[in-house]
Amino acid sequence: MEQDLEIKLEAQDRKLEEIYKSIERMRKYFLWTLLITIATIILPLVAFAFVIPWFIKAITSAYGI
Repeated sequence: MEQDLEIKLEAQDRKLEEIYKSIERMRKYFLWTLLITIATIILPLVAFAFVIPWFIKAITSAYGI
């Protein structure tokens, strides 16, 4: 009886270790997804906040408005 319990506990330990590894891979995947999203969406929006006023100023000064 105790032998069976020990075997089941070892099997659970192996499965828990596999789950942990899988969760760590998913965490890294989500982290990189977040970083890529920030780099491709948020940073250009911030850049436009500085570029658009400069562009409008350049256009209006060129036409003398």
